[in-house]
Amino acid sequence: MLWVPIMRQNNSSVMPSPMAEGLTRKVRATTHLQSEEEVTVIEERPLTIFLNSQEIVTAMTISDYPEYLALGFLHNQGMLLKTDVISAIDFDEDLETVVVRTERSTNYEDKLKKKTRTSGCAVGTVFGDMMEGLEEVRLPKATIHTSWLYSLAKQINQTPSLYLSAGAIHGTVLCQEDQPLAYMEDVGRHNAVDKVAGWMLLNQIEPNDKILYTTGRLTSEMVIKTAQMGIPVLVSRSGFTAWGVDIAQQVGLTLIGRMRGQRFACVSGEERLIFDADIASVSEEPKAARRKGSHVG
Repeated sequence: MLWVPIMRQNNSSVMPSPMAEGLTRKVRATTHLQSEEEVTVIEERPLTIFLNSQEIVTAMTISDYPEYLALGFLHNQGMLLKTDVISAIDFDEDLETVVVRTERSTNYEDKLKKKTRTSGCAVGTVFGDMMEGLEEVRLPKATIHTSWLYSLAKQINQTPSLYLSAGAIHGTVLCQEDQPLAYMEDVGRHNAVDKVAGWMLLNQIEPNDKILYTTGRLTSEMVIKTAQMGIPVLVSRSGFTAWGVDIAQQVGLTLIGRMRGQRFACVSGEERLIFDADIASVSEEPKAARRKGSHVG
C-alpha cells in the first residue's frame, strides 16, 4: 500500500453532490414541440496530471475530486509503486493541473510512448502494456450475498446524482457488503473508477472484501482496473465484452452484469455467490432508475 503520510483523509462515506457549484450549468434548448426550455448540462473541463516534473496526461473531467483522480489514475497505470511515499498532491484550479509528488524520482518517458485508447465514452488512455502484471494477480475468493446486490442496487439508484439531474455521466461506487462507501461520477467511467482508487489510497482502505459497482460496460479496461485495485467483485447495470470476461476468469474476479430489478448475470466467480435473497420480494426498478441504466456507453 502506498504511504501517504501528510495526505490521509477523513474516510467517512463520499456521495455525489449534484447541486455543487461548477458541476453543471443551464443552456437553452428547443424541444420537439418547438418550445424553448432550459436544460441542465455537465461542465466538462481539462485536467492535466503531472507525476513530479513529468506531464503524464490531460483528462476531460468534471473536476470535483482532482486529487483522487490523479492519484488513482497514476496507481492504475502502474506509475506509483507500493513502496512509494507521496510527499504532496498539489491542485491548481486556475492552471487546471494536479501534481503528485513522490520521494522516489520518476521517469516514464518510454511508457508514455506506448498508449492505448480505451473504449470509454470519453476516450480514456492506457499507457504501456494493458496486461502488464496481471499474470501475477490472484484476487481473494470473497463470497457475495445476492441480498447485498439487491440492496446496493436499490440504494444506488435512489441516491441523488449528477446522472439523474443532467445525464451524460457515469457512476462508480465502492461498497462493503450492502453499504456504499464512496460514490464517484464523471464523464468517463474510467475517471470515476480512478477517483475511487485515489480515495481508497488516501484513506488506506483495504480492497479484499470490497465490491465495485458501476453503471458502465464491463470492458477489458474496467476489469483490469478493478483487478489492479485488488477488488474481488465487479458489478454493473450494463453488459460485458468477451475480453473483459476472459480477464475476469483469469484473475479470479467475480463479474456480475445486467443487474436490473430481479435480474443479473454472473459470468465469472459464480461459485462464490450465496443466493440468500427472496427475489419475489425484489421490486422492479422505477422509471428514473431504468433511464439511468439505459445509458450504457
